Amino acid sequence: MNISPEKKQVLKKTALNRLTLAGKLSLLGIILVTIVAIFAPYISPHDPMETNPERRWADASGYPLGCDNLGQCILSRIIHGARLSLLIGFASRILALLIGLIVGLTAGYFGGWLDWALMRVVDMFLAFPSLLLSIAISMFMGSGLGTVIFAIAIVGWAEMARIIRSATLELRSAEYVVAAKTLGATDLRIMLTHILPNCMPIITVIFTMGMATAVLSEASLSFLGLGVDPSLPTWGGMVATGKDFMISNPSLVIYPGLCIAFLVIVFNVFGDELRDILDPSRKGNF
Repeated sequence: MNISPEKKQVLKKTALNRLTLAGKLSLLGIILVTIVAIFAPYISPHDPMETNPERRWADASGYPLGCDNLGQCILSRIIHGARLSLLIGFASRILALLIGLIVGLTAGYFGGWLDWALMRVVDMFLAFPSLLLSIAISMFMGSGLGTVIFAIAIVGWAEMARIIRSATLELRSAEYVVAAKTLGATDLRIMLTHILPNCMPIITVIFTMGMATAVLSEASLSFLGLGVDPSLPTWGGMVATGKDFMISNPSLVIYPGLCIAFLVIVFNVFGDELRDILDPSRKGNF
């Protein structure tokens, strides 16, 4: 995938204009959730950690979505849950991307025995079911914010590495890379200034679509009790708590469940749109 500087400028100028209605709506949804997450302390009507047994199951005027079994405002916890979901998703994907970049660029550029060895490590990680591997890491390290981020990143880096390696294999024989080698540029300089910038379109796509997987993984770990502190407002944790009251108060599961589904859908749709815009040759074959 070789993208000239002129083509990059055209893509930057026309990317938003080339989004379909679904793509624009998904981008709007991502922006909306991000704004809610950033300004959660100012938007939420109540303290999400405040409990009051007298408000249990309350549906008063000050609580638009009612209260849970501990008397906590459901709306406030959903709003603050957006912050944790995006934080965990973004941090885990950044960590996974850093590992995937190092491994993928190194394997694709140098090739040979180093490529073979690194790809066997990648195959080992891809051989394990992602959720089971996340559960195993969380159980070994104990629950917590850092553990969840690390567990999701370790599960996701291998796929990133393989995709980046494939792009690097195509780019390392490009004319400008050969010219840079002829002029005496170091391998590190070539990888960082010639190959990496041309990998950015595909990196952007896999990062965006990976956010959906990260959000879903966080919700799954929290649902299983292996996520962050259960007292903290997370959508997965709210679903886990609400499952015991599905018959008497299904809203405890429905509201956070819809939020998880919404965030996963908008990231997936927007990632699909970016894939088709930034790399039309891979359309429908990513």
